[in-house]
Amino acid sequence: MSDPISRRNVAIGLAAGALAPGAAFAQNDTYSEPEIVRAASDFFGAGAEGLAAVVRHVFAENGRPNGYIQGEEGSGAIGIGLRYGQGDLRLKGRGGTTRVFWQGPSIGFDTGGNAAKVFTLIYGMGDPDEIFHRYAGVDGSAYFVGGVGVNYQRRNNVTLAPMRFGVGLRLGANVGYLAYSRRRRINPF
Repeated sequence: MSDPISRRNVAIGLAAGALAPGAAFAQNDTYSEPEIVRAASDFFGAGAEGLAAVVRHVFAENGRPNGYIQGEEGSGAIGIGLRYGQGDLRLKGRGGTTRVFWQGPSIGFDTGGNAAKVFTLIYGMGDPDEIFHRYAGVDGSAYFVGGVGVNYQRRNNVTLAPMRFGVGLRLGANVGYLAYSRRRRINPF
């Protein structure tokens, strides 16, 4: 074992062995694509035909999420918009759910209103309490009866990817934020 190459090989082997359980552990703390497609399909029901393609797109851009929120929301805008919602947050590896409410303003070229079921994928969240902040995002909407859409909201190292399956008449793009809270609030700010 006095050969430097043998020492290096042993050191690399030990390091790889030490890292392998961490990689397996990371996989166990995230949701696979089939798990998310199944959960989202069960939540949205049979009407969300393009759902698997949207989930595949989000996985390709962000990888495996470690949580999700299932909820519903309503929103409307005439240049300036408001959005209100509620749902249950679930993190992989943690039992139970956390009830969350969200509300927020937006501004942009956006007109109409919609009601939607929302399935939000969560990336990089270690504790459910990390949700209770403001998350900025850009949203584009095109609801002419129904459809599935996704956008991204970010704060520090946490990314939220809300997928909305809604009905209504709404068209446009806007910039805004959503403030997540423990209780329902009327004030969107």
